[in-house]
Amino acid sequence: MSGLTEITSEAEFNSTLSSASPSTLLVLSFHAPWAAPCAQMKTILTTLASTYPPNDPPTATFLSINAEDLPEISESYDVTAVPFLVLLRDGKTLETVSGSDATKVRDAVERHASSKGNAGKAGIPPMLSATPRTTNGVVPHSTASNGHLPATAVSSGTKDLSGYAPTANDPPSAPTTTSGAASKEELHSRLTNLVKAAPVMLFMKGTPSAPQCGFSRQLVSILRENGVKYGFFNILADDEVRQGLKEFADWPTFPQLWIDGDLVGGLDIVSRASLLQMNKGNVSG
Repeated sequence: MSGLTEITSEAEFNSTLSSASPSTLLVLSFHAPWAAPCAQMKTILTTLASTYPPNDPPTATFLSINAEDLPEISESYDVTAVPFLVLLRDGKTLETVSGSDATKVRDAVERHASSKGNAGKAGIPPMLSATPRTTNGVVPHSTASNGHLPATAVSSGTKDLSGYAPTANDPPSAPTTTSGAASKEELHSRLTNLVKAAPVMLFMKGTPSAPQCGFSRQLVSILRENGVKYGFFNILADDEVRQGLKEFADWPTFPQLWIDGDLVGGLDIVSRASLLQMNKGNVSG
């Protein structure tokens, strides 16, 4: 039976890709250790991987990748939240799946695994009994979003998660439309959860590893220098959040720093002294 292989370095990842058969489906699972839905995804993929016999070449290979530890890989596949799946064959991206919906994951893998290189496979894998966990806690990648992924907790100076944002299939999620009173209420609910996704949440342009404005870059530097762990959301990846947060926060510009669900402000308001004080409140690593 096949299993879920943890990738520990960029070199190992590149070696695995280059040695893979053109007929093999590669299932890349991006995760972060603090995000509860990622544990659910691991269970789903481990179960699914076990249904594929160890053919030569294999029908499907399942790879687990820590999005924080390997940011270059995350960025190369536009990972903007976890859990996040990328399905590849012969170097080409076939499909991506955001969130931990067991049915969507199983359907996507089975569909592509059966489309090529399926000789010797003992039928279609059985239905999984695993179901997505319903949790309201959006750990540093909020378990919310609409295909953009959750906000990740990045430890200062050492790990940069590429573009984390909440995901649509995870519990506190909002619809993709913004028209009508009902959708506005749902957006408000989503933003309420999102600003509390981590004790310290940074809404910025770009990601910590690749800020796309000078103010965001400076605020990231302050957080790093003070050893603050924080979740972040790339507002350029989700215009609904970008526009909605301006009204929600009554603050028209970005970056925005939130602590325990309360708005602190932008770069001009955030001071090193306040960050040091924040570290004393069990936020630092």
